[in-house]
Parts: sequence; C-alpha cells; structure tokens
Amino acid sequence: MSQTRRLAAILAADVAGYSRLIGAEEGGTLERLKTLRRDLLDPKFAEYRGRLVKTTGDGLLVEFASVIDALRCAAEIQAAMAESNADVPTDRRIEFRIGINMGDIVVEDGDIFGDGVNVAARLEALAEPGGICVSARVQEDAAGKLELAFDDLGEQQLKNIARPVRVYRLVTEARPETSRASADPPLPDKPSIAVLPFANMSGDPEQEYFADGMVEEIITALSRIRWLFVIARNSSFAYRGQSVDVKQIGRELGVRYVLEGSVRKAGGRVRITAQLINALSGTHLWADRFDGSLEDVFELQDRVAVSVAGVIEPTLQAAEIRRSTEQPTRDLTAYDLYLRALPHQFSFARDRHTLVLDLLRQAIDRDPLYGPALAVAAFFHAQLDVNGWTDDQEATRRAAIDLARRALRVDPDDSEVLAPVAFVLAWFGEDIDVSVGLIDRCLDLNPSFARGWYWSAVLRLFAGQPDVAIDHFEASMRLSPRDRFGAPLTGIGIALFFSRRFEEAAAKLRMSLEQLPTFALTHQFLASCCAHMERLEEARALVSRLRSLTPVVVPSGTQFRDPVHRELFLSGLRLATAETA
Repeated sequence: MSQTRRLAAILAADVAGYSRLIGAEEGGTLERLKTLRRDLLDPKFAEYRGRLVKTTGDGLLVEFASVIDALRCAAEIQAAMAESNADVPTDRRIEFRIGINMGDIVVEDGDIFGDGVNVAARLEALAEPGGICVSARVQEDAAGKLELAFDDLGEQQLKNIARPVRVYRLVTEARPETSRASADPPLPDKPSIAVLPFANMSGDPEQEYFADGMVEEIITALSRIRWLFVIARNSSFAYRGQSVDVKQIGRELGVRYVLEGSVRKAGGRVRITAQLINALSGTHLWADRFDGSLEDVFELQDRVAVSVAGVIEPTLQAAEIRRSTEQPTRDLTAYDLYLRALPHQFSFARDRHTLVLDLLRQAIDRDPLYGPALAVAAFFHAQLDVNGWTDDQEATRRAAIDLARRALRVDPDDSEVLAPVAFVLAWFGEDIDVSVGLIDRCLDLNPSFARGWYWSAVLRLFAGQPDVAIDHFEASMRLSPRDRFGAPLTGIGIALFFSRRFEEAAAKLRMSLEQLPTFALTHQFLASCCAHMERLEEARALVSRLRSLTPVVVPSGTQFRDPVHRELFLSGLRLATAETA
C-alpha cells in the first residue's frame, strides 16, 4: 500500500434530513441527488480543481489544494441550492451542510485519513442546513482574499477531537448575519437562569449520570422559586463538552444568569463546586464549594439552590424553595437507580424502555414510597401502550394506572410526579378534567417546568383544545429552546392537523421525525395528514415505515375526546393503510 502525507483543504458535506427525505420519497430523492451531482456538484468540483475522494450515501468528501478554491466552491454550491429551493416546500428541500478544514492528511490508495479529515467532518455536523462551518485556519487564509463574512462561534469541543477548535460560520445571502440575533429569544420579564451540565470530576466516566442527577435536582429546586425563570435541563445540556462563551449561551437561551460547576464523588463523600455568572457582562457574581457525605446529598443540592437564588435576589427566604422537609427517598441506592433511568426517559426506543423499567422496578422494590420513581414507571408503562409494544393492553393499563395513583398518594405536591401522572390517567381514558386539574396544579407549583408545559399541551389535545395546546407547546419550547426533544413539534403538528391546517401540520411533523425517527405517533398523524391532502404515495411510504416500528398501525384514538378530531385522524389513517393492505 502506498501512503503519503500532504497539506490539503478538506470539504465534507452531507444532506440534511436525508433519512426523512428517503422515507417520504425514496425514488424521487435519489433521482434528484443524482441530477444534482451531474448538473451542479461535479462541475463545481472540477471548476475549482477539487478531487471527489468518496461518497457515503448522503455525504461526500472532497480534497482541494487551496482553501480559497474550497470556499468559493462551497459558497457557490450553497447559493445555487438556495436559488433552486426557493419554490420548493420546506419539507421537500434537499439542503447540504458543509464543513471545511485545512490540515495534514494521510493519502492511501486514493482515500484520505487523519485529523484534518476528522475535523472537517465535525465542522459539517455543526453547520445548519444550507450553511458552511470552517476552522480558524480556513477563516484566516480567506481573510482579505475573498469578500466573505464570518460569524465567530468561538472554541468548540468537537467529538473525538482532543483539542478545542475555533469555529466560524460563513455568512451567505441565504442566511443574513442578523438572522441569528433575531432568532435569539428575548430576556423574560423576571430573573432568568440556565444551569449548565456540571463537570464529572470523579475520574470515572460511569459516574457521569450522578453529576447530571445533581444538576437535575438543582434545576428542580430553582424551578420552585416562583419569581425565577429557569431553562430546562435538555436545553442547557446541549452545551455539554463545548467551549462556548457564556455571553453566547445567555443570548441563545435568553437568560441573564448562568450557573456552572463540577461534582466529585469519591467513596462516601460528595463535593459540589459552583459559580454564578452574569451572562450579559460575563462577570462572576459568586462561587462556593459544598462538601458532605452521600447521606447529605439532598441537603447539598438545596444549599446550592438557596445560595444561587440568594445572590440573584438578596431578599430571598429559604422557604421560597418550597422543598418538602421530607426527601422523595432516603434510600441512596434507590436514588442512584432512578438517576440511571432518567437519561432514557424520552428515547422512544423499545430497548431503552426495557432497561428503564428494570431500573425503576429495582428502585421501587427498595423504596415502595418513592413518588418520582413510581410516576416515571407509570409513564413508561403507558409508553408501551402508546407505541403498541405490549401483548396485554389491559394488564399494561392496570399497571400504569396503579403506579400513577400510588405516586399521587405519596407526593401530591411534587410537580415531577403530577405531570406524568396526569398524562397516564388521561391516556387511559380517565376523567380528562381531573387530569387537566392535576397538570394545572403542577404548573402552579413550578411555572418554569418545561416538561410540565409539554404535558399540559398534550392534555389540551386530548381535551379538544388545539389552540391552547399550541400556546402551551410554545411555552415548553421557550423554557427549553435548545432541547432536541422533538415531541413538542409532533404536538404542534397534531394541533394544526385538528385545525385542518394540513400543509403546516405536515411540515411540523416532518421536522419532528428529524429528531424522533422512531416515534410511532408522528408517523401515524403524518400518514393521515398526507392522505387527507391526497398524497397517497407518501402516506403509503409512511405506513410502510410505521409497520417496522409497531404492530398497531391504526390505534383506537380514544384518548382524543373530541369525536370530530378522532374521526379526522382515523379516517385519514384508514385511507393510508387501505392502500398498503
């Protein structure tokens, strides 16, 4: 084998939403990609002396001798794509993400390897559809030579790349420089905070879940302060492993304060360090260290929350935390099992459900009065029914409702219990007004609970109130603007569907599938929507995919109390499935 090294500009590209496009229209998508290669991509590579190294289904890798050639080629490709997509519906557009890096590569039998290639691939993953991300080396080489503008994204910790990489985003006509700022949420009219993932200082990667659990509890404690606006965990955790300027985080999340820190667990001892930063100015407001035994872990979490809130609002009384004097559990093993289950709570993957239910069963066996564990276990039993993963629906229903009612008896004033319990009872046909009352109480106790607003919106769909549902889904997403949890988009799509706004509904549902490709309910509603729009070929493709996800292609739909909404959903789905029978 011949192997050489050289310096090169590497362009990595892939098709955004490739799986969704293929799922919706495989033949047409492949034909359009073939045409793009022939008419646009290959001629541009040749024009700028680029060598197409390889293609990988939805991606490709191109080598250039010059950064200038690589940038010009990428910019012209994206401009041409933006022009050709102008009259194409958003959900049907083929859009490329492109990353460009300049670095040392290894060439072996025509293929290329090395750190320079890996960085280019990671930069491509950071780019938005239609966008271009480049390394600092590329931006520096282009400065003064090309009339191109760049947004500085700061240093980023790229996956499997040891050193941080400074990243720039190319500003194109298709994405003006002001668009990012205009998309940033405004500051709320009350103090606002995001808690970033704490660093795991235990020296054991397996303890990552414990550090995350500490942060989860601190967020929950802060959320109970009614005058404080608290960003949800899933949005703040989007910054894990990234070296991002705190001012940028504040802008993107729309908050005034950012809390960061670390957790060290060694033997029977825990140390939490934390620092509070004003995200507007970047100044440090407070820092402290909290030491204790594992038996004191709940007290440590409260002390962090009280201290942070006291800095933000000096007149705070500790009682405003409104945390119960009796902790959810005193069994630390049960608590540990519960923490291990939480990261998988919204995976919508069957194997994860099996894992989580086993962990929660063990936690409940150790502490039968552990309210949050009972509530989450009830939710996961309901998910078995939602996704058609149970052979005995009646037994599943009984188990879910029993767990939900036990959780409610144990912790009737815990928002983390009330939200999943309200959903479970509503899903299985219990009195919808009772469930809505439970979720309203949840939000009264914790108005910054993003998932509480999400479940409130779901219950409004069940109750036949699509307009209210959209408002509550949007409230959920404002509290968690960086959350990759796609279910709110499904919910908004369903609300739009019930309002007969089928085009808008289909667009939202397709966006949701980008993030939750295995969620059966999204496929069901999108198939019904396409059938009502007389796009039967697309509806058939969705039903075909649905059959690989669940044996229940046409559900009962009884959770939707409005008979008009229920029939609209089921009639479209029956039409779609009839074509594939």
